[in-house]
Formats: sequence, C-alpha cells, structure tokens
Amino acid sequence: MGWLLLLLLAVASLGLLWGLGVRGGLLTASAAALFLGASGYALQGRPGVPGAPAAAGEGHNIVPLTDARHAFYGHFTPAESWLRISEALARDGKSEDAVGVLQNAVKRYPGDPQLWVGLGNALVDHARGLTPPAELAFQRAAQMAPGHPGALFFYGLALARSGDRQGAVAQWQRILMTAPKDAEWRPLVEQGVAALSEPPRGGAR
Repeated sequence: MGWLLLLLLAVASLGLLWGLGVRGGLLTASAAALFLGASGYALQGRPGVPGAPAAAGEGHNIVPLTDARHAFYGHFTPAESWLRISEALARDGKSEDAVGVLQNAVKRYPGDPQLWVGLGNALVDHARGLTPPAELAFQRAAQMAPGHPGALFFYGLALARSGDRQGAVAQWQRILMTAPKDAEWRPLVEQGVAALSEPPRGGAR
C-alpha cells in the first residue's frame, strides 16, 4: 500500500506541475527530485512496521503544517517532493517512515534549512511532542538561514503542539516585531498568536 501511495503521489505531483505549465529542464528536475524522495523512502522506510497515528495536537488545528510551509518557503522548492512524501506518510499514520524520509533527505542535502524544519516537524509528530532531536533540527535550520522567520515559526508551532501555549506566543511575537507589514506569512502568525492567546477550552490557562 505504501508503494502505491508513493507512485500515485509522484504521478499526481508531476501532473500538477504539467498543468501549471512547467516544462523542460524544470519539469525534469522536479521528476528527479520526486524519484529521489521515493528512493529515500525505499532506503529508510519500513513499510512492514505498523503505524501509530500521532496525536493531532492543538497546533494542527491552529495552523496546518503544509499551508504554513508554503507561506514561509513557497510551493516550488527543491525540498518540496521530500516534504510531500513525508507529510503523506504522516497523514497515513506512518510517522516513523515520515521521519526516515527526511533523515535521508538531510543526509543528501544537509544545507537545506527547509528540510531541517520538515525533519523537526516530523520528529514532533512521531514523538507527539517537542524532543531534543526536534529542537536540534529547528536550530540547524535557523543557523542556515539567519533572519528568516521560518525556523522560529515552526519551533513555536512545535511548542504549541506540545502544550506550551505561552512559549509559542512568545516565539511568534518575536517574529511579528520585525515582520514586514506586507509579508505573505504575517497573517498566519497573527492568527496563531490570537488563537493561542485565548483561554483554552478547559478554562484554565
């Protein structure tokens, strides 16, 4: 079933790119990245291991991961195919395989901050909370792209998904202090701050 999912995902992704008018070398590069991602899963994935669905967590409801990723990094990046495969596996409850795909990706492309952010997110999913390895992944991403708000935002989201509402708000307020007013991702951060600043449903903060 996992292999069929990978094949369908690859075909659908290439079809979408074709429909958007992507041709020539860019389409070839995209296809190569897709198959590299599939190869990474073949090397690192463990399709025979039963998956345990990770808890969705509060942060998932506030800011969907894929939407946030596209707002901060764009839709067409070298990391996109790896991240799509990992996220598809995570949605299917295969969080360990999702981590494996991105571990292989950062070994191949250790200088890509978006892949490190994705690995951090996948590790949070798998552990159902923020762990030292996930924190290290977010730190690596921040070091590779100084001044870019992506790593700080997703670290805050990981805090929110781990139950630390105040910690997440503090991280996101740091971003808003220097965020351009016309930044595409600014409303996303403001939405998250507003949502987490409200009292939790249980009443106690």
